[in-house]
Amino acid sequence: MGDKITAKDTMKALGVPCVPGSAGGVPTLADAQRIGEEVGYPVIIKATAGGGGRGMKVAKTAADMEKAFLSARAEGKAAFGNDEVYIEKYLTTPRHIEIQVFGDGKGNAVHLGERDCSLQRRHQKVFEEAPGPCITPELRARIGKVCADAVAKINYIGAGTIEFLFENDEFYFIEMNTRLQVEHPVTEAIFGVDLVREQLRVASGMPMSFTQEDLKINGHSIEVRINAEKLPNFAPCPGTITQYHAPGGLGVRMDSALYDGYRIPPYYDSLIGKLIVHGRDRPEALARLERALGELIVDGVDTTLPLFHALLAEEAVQTGDYNIHWLEQWLEKGLL
Repeated sequence: MGDKITAKDTMKALGVPCVPGSAGGVPTLADAQRIGEEVGYPVIIKATAGGGGRGMKVAKTAADMEKAFLSARAEGKAAFGNDEVYIEKYLTTPRHIEIQVFGDGKGNAVHLGERDCSLQRRHQKVFEEAPGPCITPELRARIGKVCADAVAKINYIGAGTIEFLFENDEFYFIEMNTRLQVEHPVTEAIFGVDLVREQLRVASGMPMSFTQEDLKINGHSIEVRINAEKLPNFAPCPGTITQYHAPGGLGVRMDSALYDGYRIPPYYDSLIGKLIVHGRDRPEALARLERALGELIVDGVDTTLPLFHALLAEEAVQTGDYNIHWLEQWLEKGLL
């Protein structure tokens, strides 16, 4: 059985809300068609060993099931060496909300609020922020406690992220990442903590340096992932950096290994930098992000910097009124 099925079953047992779907792996097309009718279309077929958006196919109607099922299995086999898939209800306008948790391995755990990672292309996050624009303090407290209690019960140690689809004020578990994630700096910014340092503390047997009561949100933080890709098709763009200048100033953090003369190899992920900003509120964070993007110079290769300049001009981004489909629909309009 795939890791994602095991995780879903575990979360159900711990009281974490899950997306309706198959009880485990789906072995045959006939099984997939039966589950599709039971759950109701549209549904999404996912590779149990998947990750990074691979091995995920949507069947909008029963007529789409055969192609989606076989395609997801083939992609899972090619990417992960495992063709097992499972099926979930496909929510039409959800947001991607993830809860940062941290445990000491001794039954103690906390949550550090949520991150909204709904701006995605091909299931890959490009823009992450904390706290989420649509999450109220009441919703945060409710789902945060569910997540913290769940990881405490399994004596989880270190940083982890419980990811949800969020629609109509309801959370639906999709997966747990048992590691530090790319977007962890936005959580660090609003809580004033160092999650890497905290991991080293608990790994050495020391207690966590904070309790749930110590964790208070301060302001708003946004991260954009800068890739070496040629727009508008997002084709990988390896090459040599001829000039690099990182932005600076209050509330600006640039995580990157770039320097003048650095050669970006063609063998790995195209992510070359993360720009993180922190402000007193969301409007200030957006303004700070716009300024920092204007200061950032990466010459010698194409990057996705123009994407973020364009996104910041969009009303939906300014107001935070978007879902996980918004970015791809915007790109399909040819606005970039």
